[in-house]
Amino acid sequence: MGPVRGFKKRRRAEKKVETTAPTVMGEYSRDWWDDFSRRITGSLSLSKDVGRFESVFKISRKTFNYICSLVRDDLMAKTSNVVFANGQVMSIEDQVAIALRRLSSGDSLLSIGLSFGLNHSTVAQVTWRFIETMEERGMHHLQWPNSEQEIKSIKYKFERVRGLPNCCGAIDTTHIMMCLPSADSSNKVWLDPEKNHSMILQAIVDPEMRFRDIVTGWPGSMNEFAILHDSGFFKLCEKGSRLNGKMELKDGSEISEYIIGDAAFPLLHWLLTPYQGKDLCASMIEFNKRHSATRIVAQRALARFKDMWRIVQGEMWRPDKHKLPRIILVCCILHNIVIDQEDEVRDEMVLSHHHDVNYKQQLCNFSDKDGVTTRDKLSHYLSGRLPP
Repeated sequence: MGPVRGFKKRRRAEKKVETTAPTVMGEYSRDWWDDFSRRITGSLSLSKDVGRFESVFKISRKTFNYICSLVRDDLMAKTSNVVFANGQVMSIEDQVAIALRRLSSGDSLLSIGLSFGLNHSTVAQVTWRFIETMEERGMHHLQWPNSEQEIKSIKYKFERVRGLPNCCGAIDTTHIMMCLPSADSSNKVWLDPEKNHSMILQAIVDPEMRFRDIVTGWPGSMNEFAILHDSGFFKLCEKGSRLNGKMELKDGSEISEYIIGDAAFPLLHWLLTPYQGKDLCASMIEFNKRHSATRIVAQRALARFKDMWRIVQGEMWRPDKHKLPRIILVCCILHNIVIDQEDEVRDEMVLSHHHDVNYKQQLCNFSDKDGVTTRDKLSHYLSGRLPP
């Protein structure tokens, strides 16, 4: 994973975490949910689906139980208990439910507090404890493939989309909007090309829309090339420690592993972007079509991410610029957990690829010779013609 600004890893030993929730959890959780749902008040209680767990939290009970199993030990080890307004001590399930509701709905601390009978400061405390714990206990859900079998599966699935061989990922960026006072000159750095205050999330995704590497925390004024260049992923690729596998094509030529990105990224030997310009030959046009149809997985991943974890969808009111990257990171981890758990609730969501509405396509004109050669070689191969 790339750098997340503001995130400092705690150095205590990693505890082993169960991959599935305990068997008894299901029975307990039913009792817990019956009690918890009866406490819901305010506008949320008026919803006709309030009794349906999935409609409140956007995930299945199985996924919820698994998340509880990840954070249970750490949250129970906290010395100070968190209580409801009536003095009742919150269970782990209560705390996870409140934190997930905050992250998935994007509702204000005050609104969530009113819905669950809590002071807004308690909602903030519970949510932040959950975020800190998920940073430690959930990071294994957000990592670059660590086995040959896993990377081989990813390349196979990408090739099945539109025939791009040896492709290992698709990269894209999105803007997390922030409401900052423009009168403060120090906030100008957060102004992006569309004159919005924003923080950027860069993500590399696999064919199943799983985040494999992220970089966040950088201001909206930075372009894609600058963020990529500063990332750990870039450094690993440039020194040959990542995307270093070779593949022999059917025409006898050889091509290295690569990821794909839109025209805002540089053309490198391990990052292939579409051809630009109007006077393109047939093989270039064909390459661009296949490239676009494959790259859409990254757009869909970011659109699903924002739709599911709405705390990052709208304008965040004067966010703590040190905490926001950690909130984004945990939402990315949760995004992956939903996929890893094969959560059926995600299948009910509308699939879109619009994640940065009203943002114009940025262009990067940088390319290296190896990138040009690799793209041309692949373009000729896909069009059925050998390179000259």
